[in-house]
Parts: sequence; structure tokens; C-alpha cells
Amino acid sequence: MKVEDRLIVDKAELDNLVERYETKDFIKDDPVQFPHLFKDRKDIELAGFIASLFAYGSRKQFIAKLHELFSYTEGEPTNFVKNGDFAILQKENFNYRFSKPNDVIEWLTILSKLYNTSDGLSELFRYGYEKDSSLDVMYRVVSDYFYSNAKERMGQGFYHLLPDPHKGGAMKRMNMFLRWMVRKSEVDLGIWSFIPKSDLRIPLDVHVARLSRKMLLLERKSNDMKAVIELTNNLKRFDPEDPVKYDFAIFGKGIEDTYGKV
Repeated sequence: MKVEDRLIVDKAELDNLVERYETKDFIKDDPVQFPHLFKDRKDIELAGFIASLFAYGSRKQFIAKLHELFSYTEGEPTNFVKNGDFAILQKENFNYRFSKPNDVIEWLTILSKLYNTSDGLSELFRYGYEKDSSLDVMYRVVSDYFYSNAKERMGQGFYHLLPDPHKGGAMKRMNMFLRWMVRKSEVDLGIWSFIPKSDLRIPLDVHVARLSRKMLLLERKSNDMKAVIELTNNLKRFDPEDPVKYDFAIFGKGIEDTYGKV
């Protein structure tokens, strides 16, 4: 990248972009719209988790698929997960990219076990985090729970929905889900208090990574967990208590670069 192509940003500029883009208008075009449909804590976390699993590829396509999937819950995702007939997904051939009906059914079956034997995702994530006050340990606890409860010989379509953190990937969708659950703002729902905002990590995708490098916030070339940690630590220079709020600023900068100021 040429020096003249880079953008040097300061805290005031980033904070202005956060203020501009972290608004309710952001919700309607983002997968965060699904947990916003509900008021009950268990419905919110389940809707957020399910939405995050499918949030990859074409935004238009995965949001359409999520609308289809949530239509089967009839407005009660917790009740559906605990008591629903998942065979409807096989009947309707519900699939998305790598994941076939049996992959999605297996995820719902494991979630059903979790919610019928515990307080659900909040208990699982809390247990994982409080083992060592570490997101890395929590990632592994959560993924190990789903992997260990899956049937043998599940294929790529099952595992792609929640990547294996042992492989060192960016865990973008997991970090996005945590942002929704922990931060409280016009966009994020903030229903979990057992993880401090300061421990959250930036949801890193190729677009955020590219812009972060252009903004001199990221040097690492690979879009992996080491890059996530580097970028998050650099953002802590601007706000050590809530670094992930700058997810909106980087997104906003991308919009401005592409379409001009709005």
C-alpha cells in the first residue's frame, strides 16, 4: 500500500464516526435486527446466537435465510428450540451455502438440550468466561460443548457455522454476537453483564481489516486472531473501556470512502 493511500485518524474523528453510524437506522440492514425482535432475555440471546451463526457471505442472502428460519419459530425462538419439531427444516429443505438441513437440525438439537438442562447460552458462556476471565477459554468451552454433543461424522456444513477457535481464526461472528450481548447502545442490546466491555474484541472481516490497515490501526497481514487482538489493543488507545464501539467508526469510514459523506 502506498503511503499516500493511507489515512491517519485521531480519536475525535473516530468518535464522530461512531456517533454518526451507531444509530437505530443501522439495525434494519444488519443481522442484529433479529435479537431486536424480542423482549425476553432468552429469546434475545437465542435469536442473536442463531443470527450470528449464519452471518457470512452475501448479507442480502443470509438475512433472507434468517427471516425464513425465524418464521418457523412463530415468534417464540426459545419455545421452538426447547419443544419444536425440527423436521420442518428437512421437509422445507432449509439450507444456506455449506450447511444442509441436517447441519442446522443438529445445531437446534444441541441448543434444545442446552435449554432443557440449563439456563441456556448465558450459563454456558458465563461458565466458559469465568473459568479464567478469558475470551479465549470461553471460545473453546462454547465450541467444545457444541462439537462434543454433535453426532459423529458431521460435515463441513455443521462446523462452518461455528469455526474452531483452536485453529486461531478471527472468530468474527462470535465476537459480533458478544458485542450485541454485552454492549448497551442504540444498536447493541447489552443483556449480559458478566463480561466487561473492555474485554470485547473487534469483529474482524476482510472489509474491516482492509480499512484498519489503511487507517494505520493494523499492521498484521493475516486476518486471524492475532490481528483481532492487535487491532483491538490499538483501539483501546482511543477508549480502553469500550474499544469495540469503533467497529461502527471503521464501518462508517468505509461507507464514506465508497459513497462519500452522508
